[in-house]
Order: sequence, then C-alpha cells, then structure tokens
Amino acid sequence: MRRATTVVAVLAAVLLGTVACTRAASAPATSPPSTSPPSTSAAPTSAVPATPAPVPPGPATSTGSTRGLVVGLGDSVTAGTSCSCRPFIAQYAAALAARDHVATGAVNLGRSGLTIAGLTTQVAATETRRTLGTASVVVVTIGANDLAPLVGRWRDGDCDDECVRDATAGLAGPLDGVLSRVRAQVPGGAHLLVTTYWNVFEDGDVADGDYGPRFAQWSDTVTAQANSAICTAALQVHATCVDLYRSFNGAGGKDPTPLLADDGDHPNAAGHALIARDLLAATPSSS
Repeated sequence: MRRATTVVAVLAAVLLGTVACTRAASAPATSPPSTSPPSTSAAPTSAVPATPAPVPPGPATSTGSTRGLVVGLGDSVTAGTSCSCRPFIAQYAAALAARDHVATGAVNLGRSGLTIAGLTTQVAATETRRTLGTASVVVVTIGANDLAPLVGRWRDGDCDDECVRDATAGLAGPLDGVLSRVRAQVPGGAHLLVTTYWNVFEDGDVADGDYGPRFAQWSDTVTAQANSAICTAALQVHATCVDLYRSFNGAGGKDPTPLLADDGDHPNAAGHALIARDLLAATPSSS
C-alpha cells in the first residue's frame, strides 16, 4: 500500500473535538459554529490582488431568505490551479443554495503559492476585510506552501523525524494568528471551515515517478502532522476542521491519483467536486 494508516488516527481526536465545538448553537457572537495541495514550486508574494467579483447568487426563496456570501481563502487548491474546471468554492456555494433553498454568492480569494504569512497580509487588506465582513461562510485552505522547503532537504537526506516535527509544529502559531484574524472579521453568525490536505506535496503516480516509492511514506508523515496542526488551530477559533485526507485516501492505502490533476499536486474536476461535497456535509443546514 502507498498510504500509511496513521494519519486518520492522528486526526481523529482533534476532528471530533473540533466538530463538537463548532456545532454548538449557543456559541458567542465572536466564536460561532465546522489536493493536490498548493504548488510547492510557486514563490509566495506579498501583493494583495483586488477582490474578484462575486458569483451572482441564485434566486431568492419566496420568503426572501438568503445565506449570503461564501468566501474562499487560501492557496492554489482554493484558486483551482491546474484544473480547467469550476473550483470547489463556486461548486460549494451553488450546493448550499440548492440544499437550503437560499440565495448564495461566492468570492474566491485563493492565490497560487500563498503561505500563512501571505494570507495574514491578505486578510489585513482593506478590501479583504470588507469582503469578510459580509461573509456567511468562509473556507480556508493554507499551510502546505510553508512546508515546501522540506522536499529539498529530504532529497538531500537532511529531513528526519525531528526536521518534520519542528517544521509542522512551527505552523501552529501562525495558523492560530491568521485564523483568529479571520474569525474577528466575519459576522457573528458566520461559519468558518478549515480544510486539511490529502498530501502537502505531490502525490499519487506523479510523486512516485518524481521522487520514488520512499517519498510516499515520508510525505504521508509530514501531512499527518501538518493536518493535526491545522485542526488544532481550527479548534482554537471554534471552526470546523474538514478532513480531506480521508476523502482522498480512505483510511489509508487508497491511491488518490484519480482525483488529481496531471501535475499530481492539485485536484482535478473530480477532486474539486469531492471537496465541495465534503464542505456541504460539514455545514449545518439553514432551513
């Protein structure tokens, strides 16, 4: 089997605690209710682009009810890189509208190569703050690009267990900081969803070809620890941690290649559709 089974065990307790915390109906106004990964070759940038025009919401119900706006934040997974398809943010917003019979629009602020530091800069921008202030749901996928330097170290034989632990533990503080900023900027009733990764690096057949069979086990270990840090940070801000590892890899051993683009590093159309379904399942119905 290509996959280790330890990832699900590492995440299980964190995910259960996160979901239980985020589904509480009485949460306070400031803390309401729960790839391939981003291209590791893309260099992060500090420039903040103009906010894209929202996807027009579907028709309102007869009562005029509306869920409002879904905002996507994150790296090239969110941006839809390497997939000539409708990114999962737009699919998810449409699915919410159809399920809950409410008007729902979408703004996708995903940027290829984005790191946690880059997202922190983006979230501080006036236009992003304005957009988040009108959001009903925010989806965040971030962290994989911060770990990109580990691949070179692994190829040089210089990234052992301690290297992995130090790098993934280093995600915790910055993740908590940026998610806290997002939580503070959204309305009190907004849902905040934070996704994990099926792999923070290349995966499937492409990774096997580029790095050899040993890479799968090592990258799985890095992913497990990164996902644990992501879910822990999500729990701190009363967000829902959405586990994409299990969806792409099962309980371990499943090959995610059919869900990945030709670069082995981003979701294809089937992968984006799967992420949208996972997000919908993690979102309480407004009806």
